[in-house]
Amino acid sequence: MSTNNIKRVKTSEIELKDRLVSIQRVAKVTKGGRTFSFSAIVVVGDENGVVGYGLGKAKEVTEAIAKGIDDAKKNLVKVPLLKGTVPHEQIGKFSGGFVLIKPAAIGTGVIAGGAMRAVLESAGVHNVLAKSKGSSNPHNVVKATVDALTKMRDAYTVAQHRGVDLNKVFNG
Repeated sequence: MSTNNIKRVKTSEIELKDRLVSIQRVAKVTKGGRTFSFSAIVVVGDENGVVGYGLGKAKEVTEAIAKGIDDAKKNLVKVPLLKGTVPHEQIGKFSGGFVLIKPAAIGTGVIAGGAMRAVLESAGVHNVLAKSKGSSNPHNVVKATVDALTKMRDAYTVAQHRGVDLNKVFNG
């Protein structure tokens, strides 16, 4: 059984909303002085289980954001949701960024930090407890959060992989 259960999604069928996670001004020092450019991390999602992230770089802010959105639309993944929360507890990791995501009761809301919040809200998670450990770099946090979400599996998927009845997954 492979742990790679990433489900790619085509952009044509869905209405996506974008969120800007972070924007950075980067300076390149040349003989003629400093040349500034911008890099933007953008998260897109349909708020119904589809989410993706992208990085855009350009000389202007608006151009960088537009490029980020285009990149994010190319990297969409399907996330299992269960009654507005995640199916189970999961740890995600990318480089120095570690995230812990736990399901929460209805009415809890999204309890998560900046970069994680953008990803979880774009994915359509309404009630979740989340903690970012390690690196607070938005690049690593966003990628670690998407990693945790792609590792999630709902009971139906587990039953399919094991080749057993759905009730047997719960009752052992």
